[in-house]
Amino acid sequence: MDDLAGFLRTRRARVDPASVGITTDSRRRVEGLRREEVAHLSGVSVDYYVRLEQGRATQPSEQVLDALAGILGLDEIERGHLHRLARQPRRRAKAPSGRVRPELLRVLDLVPSAAAFVMDHRLDVLAGNQLARLLYSRSHLPGLNIARHIFLEEADRGIYADWDDCILDVVGHLRLAAGQYPDDRKLASLIGELAMGSDRFRRLWARADVRARTHGRKTYHHPMVGRLELHQENFSLPDGSGLELVVLSALPGTPAEDGLRLLAALGAETGGAGRGCSGRLHRERTVGGDPGIVQDPGAGDGVLPPAAR
Repeated sequence: MDDLAGFLRTRRARVDPASVGITTDSRRRVEGLRREEVAHLSGVSVDYYVRLEQGRATQPSEQVLDALAGILGLDEIERGHLHRLARQPRRRAKAPSGRVRPELLRVLDLVPSAAAFVMDHRLDVLAGNQLARLLYSRSHLPGLNIARHIFLEEADRGIYADWDDCILDVVGHLRLAAGQYPDDRKLASLIGELAMGSDRFRRLWARADVRARTHGRKTYHHPMVGRLELHQENFSLPDGSGLELVVLSALPGTPAEDGLRLLAALGAETGGAGRGCSGRLHRERTVGGDPGIVQDPGAGDGVLPPAAR
């Protein structure tokens, strides 16, 4: 699924020769650096570097990897990925089982004002609280895969307002996972499914970019409550399970906080997170800019429960 040779080739191609002191002219046809230029700048022989890119040289030293990382301009995530690919341990890391402890399930329900869920390295969602189910318009979250959802299941860009950034995060995450668990057949199957079903995924996968999203803004277009500008925090669980706790919260006093409250109220009113209530009510901007509630045609009296007022 992943290899050192391919990673080196794609990283070399993105380096601007001028950034490492190499003068070029219009006759240059190579994108990025040439192999011999990388070898010279990193202090290894051209033959050795060529064998690295061809997959014929194994177990490069830490010094060689650090030198290559510096020349190729790798960030900390990419450096770790490079070292992991180069080590090629005799015993491959076994993919985590994905079991969610009961204590963690209780923690999810202790976060009532934010959407919280647990996912594994394949981006399979294993459990979530009520707001997470409402956010994704699902009565049950197990069975949802974020990568499959964003590339194959959602029409157009679906609920993802920042779709372009989301897909980069997803592909970069899966690239890291492929380097960590090269023998994970379920992960390989997922990547194959995405590549077969999405041209955009296939093109991004060929770039071999890696990402590890730990926090940042995440914006949704929700069919019930409209635009939600949330803050995402990813917490890697310290029990060796390979799982992450993802929490999506809203800043106090923002329209997104109002939106999450309304979403929770509508969920309580309908008793679930299915799509059946998505046509009941929706939020819109009034002339003055304040969020308001309007009634859809034929949707009853439109009276909100106290929690949503």
